[in-house]
Amino acid sequence: MHVVVPFAATDPKTRLASVLTSAERSTLARAMLADVLTATVEVGTEPTVVSTAPLDLDTLSLEATIRDAVSVTVDDRPLTEAVNARLPPNHDDAPTAVIMADLALATPDALVTLFSRDADVAIAPGRSGGTNALVVSHPDFRVDYHGASYLDHCEIAREVGAGLETVDSFRLSTDIDEPDDLAEILIHDTETDRAPACLRELGFALETRDGRVGVARFEETTRE
Repeated sequence: MHVVVPFAATDPKTRLASVLTSAERSTLARAMLADVLTATVEVGTEPTVVSTAPLDLDTLSLEATIRDAVSVTVDDRPLTEAVNARLPPNHDDAPTAVIMADLALATPDALVTLFSRDADVAIAPGRSGGTNALVVSHPDFRVDYHGASYLDHCEIAREVGAGLETVDSFRLSTDIDEPDDLAEILIHDTETDRAPACLRELGFALETRDGRVGVARFEETTRE
């Protein structure tokens, strides 16, 4: 199986601009990418980061075994075009998995659940109707990441006669786009995860407000 991890290397995570500077967003994005790459390698794959700009893997502080399994290719085309260029063109080709780089909660077990599906197209939708991860083996299926892409991808699969399966996974459905999403990183972290360590270094901690768990920043760093 080929595994593709798209990554916006320039000015990532703009919807977090109200709580993080540009430099901080870049640091967090790379921490989440490192966690995603670690999970994908731990299930036995050798992922390719499709980056919008040159990316030095040494800046991700990956363990040597993880670093050696990862490659980077630069493709500055829009996400849809960059992914479609890497989907299998023939029935005999190996499936291609596309895993978004902001799935900070992704674990090897969650990825195995996705990768083990037999359908021509297996999709792990996001909480807001996006497509957070998918595996494609049907040669006529192509992605379209605009708008409610999960529904669009279901329709595309039907149009090309591809067998479709939706993977219900909390960890794969949780992408980090908005400030409220940051709480999920701290709630579900492990000792080795880089993303929660990054947030804590930036001064974030969990805080309960009106019966809901969120995050608060208790140690302000220098903001641009």
